[in-house]
Amino acid sequence: MDKYDCQRLFIRVAQLGSFTAAAENLNLTQSAVSKRIAWLEHRIGFSLFHRNSRQVNLTSQGKEYLSYCDKLLDEMSYTEARLKGELNQVSGELTLSVPSAMATILLAKPINQFMQLHPNLSINVSVNDRLVDLIETNIDIAVRVSHLADSNYKARFLFNNRALLVASPEYLTQQAELNMPADLTQHRCLNYSLSAQANTWQLTDNHQQVSKVNVNSAFSSDSAEMLLAMAKMGQGITALPSWMVEPALANQELQQVLPAYSAANLPMYAVYKASEYQPQRVRAFIDYLVAYFADKFAD
Repeated sequence: MDKYDCQRLFIRVAQLGSFTAAAENLNLTQSAVSKRIAWLEHRIGFSLFHRNSRQVNLTSQGKEYLSYCDKLLDEMSYTEARLKGELNQVSGELTLSVPSAMATILLAKPINQFMQLHPNLSINVSVNDRLVDLIETNIDIAVRVSHLADSNYKARFLFNNRALLVASPEYLTQQAELNMPADLTQHRCLNYSLSAQANTWQLTDNHQQVSKVNVNSAFSSDSAEMLLAMAKMGQGITALPSWMVEPALANQELQQVLPAYSAANLPMYAVYKASEYQPQRVRAFIDYLVAYFADKFAD
């Protein structure tokens, strides 16, 4: 038997003062009502009613238990209604995990716009370049730049990151010529340490021919922003997303090297828990990001 159903039945018997009246009210047999109340009394370990042939009266423990059940079931009904309501409206708190480089450059604007559309929503952003467990960390959505391995999560594609090779003009004037991928072995390279093969760069030319080069790592970091800063200061060559280096290319802090090649393109995903009942805030924000980046990176 279900304890909560029996508690609801107990409340109805107490309100009507009769097993028979409760049975008629709930379209049950009197025997069924008696059995469920007896099961509940056995489960909780004390009697709820004084019984006689005409009526039932609450015991002292029954009176206190009635107050408890009233409060418990009211709170349960309220909580279920509130949580169910969150499935249908954009409200509550949305928790995000995003890579550091993206946090302000790419995500601040759509997050701001989404919050303006939904003033009853609050957003908590965790900036982290490492993969996080969405369940353990209570994260609703993680934005990830990688080819996703099989997991218990779901994912929506956002856009492809096209990575460019860049270095400062000062660095390039003092180093060996760089005309083909193999020439990278003669240069200082700045590596993203979270990459599966950080010291092996895969370059694709305009004809989709792929070259793999084992580079010399002069500096490595799990922060793309740190790699960008070190490249600007002349420490070597690095591969970073085009959207991240465009301002530095425009003001000539950096120059693109091997322009006929691009580093491996990595897809961007919004990753979320594989639950059938996603709150509307999660579904709506993912839909918003998909539409936002489809427009921003449209060919």
